[in-house]
Amino acid sequence: MIQASRNSRISGFHRKSLQERLKIVADFAGLDPAITESLANTGSLDLELADHLVENVVSSMNIPLGIATNMKIDGEDLLIPMATEESSVVAAVCNAARQCYDVGGFTTSMSGTLMIAQIQTIEVSDPHAARLRILERRDEIKAICDECDPVLLKFGGGFRDLEVRVLDSLGGPMLITHLIVDTRDAMGANAVNTMAEKVAPHVAQWTGGRVYLRILSNLADRRLARAHAVWHLDQIGGAEVRDGILSAYHFAAADPYRAATHNKGIMNGISAVVLATGNDTRAVEAGAHAYAAREGHYGSLSRFEKTADGHLSGSIEVPMPVGLIGGATKVHPTAQASLKILGVTSAERLARIIAAVGLAQNFSALKALATTGIQKGHMALHAQNIAMMAGAVGEEIERVARVLVERGTVRQDIAQTVLQELRGAGASKS
Repeated sequence: MIQASRNSRISGFHRKSLQERLKIVADFAGLDPAITESLANTGSLDLELADHLVENVVSSMNIPLGIATNMKIDGEDLLIPMATEESSVVAAVCNAARQCYDVGGFTTSMSGTLMIAQIQTIEVSDPHAARLRILERRDEIKAICDECDPVLLKFGGGFRDLEVRVLDSLGGPMLITHLIVDTRDAMGANAVNTMAEKVAPHVAQWTGGRVYLRILSNLADRRLARAHAVWHLDQIGGAEVRDGILSAYHFAAADPYRAATHNKGIMNGISAVVLATGNDTRAVEAGAHAYAAREGHYGSLSRFEKTADGHLSGSIEVPMPVGLIGGATKVHPTAQASLKILGVTSAERLARIIAAVGLAQNFSALKALATTGIQKGHMALHAQNIAMMAGAVGEEIERVARVLVERGTVRQDIAQTVLQELRGAGASKS
């Protein structure tokens, strides 16, 4: 039960030092000294840096950083940093990559690095004529946008195109202006938002309407990362396995209930690399799921087919608004280390790598589902987590996990019993 005396109205909390904030939270929640000390340890993230990344910082959340091996992308061997707390994600990518490595691995491409800013205008008396009036001002709009970010212009980015739509809505017709901007090696949210803010008063003047929202769209369908690979039958277990994977894909393509889980598996891989490189996982996830529903039906982000030779072909196309400059990507030490491990020098290359990881993750999940079931491999790794939850430490973790897997029951109560038996046996020997 929550104590009635506790009050979350803490005046000036953001102005207090990080240590003062942590003490307030510890007192508020009744944290014991060990937990408080753990929160004070932010690992490789400097306290002062953390304090400047987000508001009201008291600690950091350390996520395991694993490395996926066996990846060959566009003829180049890579090690892939993946930040995730979920068991089997990294192993799945390793396994998928190993099974297509000898036939060339993954081939990738990118549609470009264009982002969209939207300007919403309402109460326009003649929206269709107003649409043309805005389009006639394209050169003027380009000049306004490019003036906002001369550095972006210097690196070859800037305004590229203009779209204007009349959108029927519950509140009546809206005029929606799209600014199409090449943001190059930046994710681009700040750049395009600034441009939308600058252009908005002019749009209101030209249309006679009222402007409200002025913000980017996370459906970055002008920034599509693509990847494909072929898995030979002798590497995946034969035609029966291939057909099982195809059937699983067909299920996801037809049924949104299955597609949600299918695409979640893809995002297990994608989000892990996005997070490891300090990019915005929410933006990438929102765009991916919106893209999966672009045809009015939520379906699979990936496609699987049979090649002329009977092998399995997999492909993916997904919005990938990631960058190398700005935000945590530029200042977080682990993000910088991850980028160094990847050896990427452009946002486009990073996006293409991430798409390949998503496809690899998807292949492994479908293969597991079509053969032994998803639980066998996943639970073997999850058993270690359960062992730790039961109190196992050091070598006990592996021993308890092994027994759980052998018994086919991965539960905390069973793990506690196994741990007690192991410790009892050890005590009797001594």
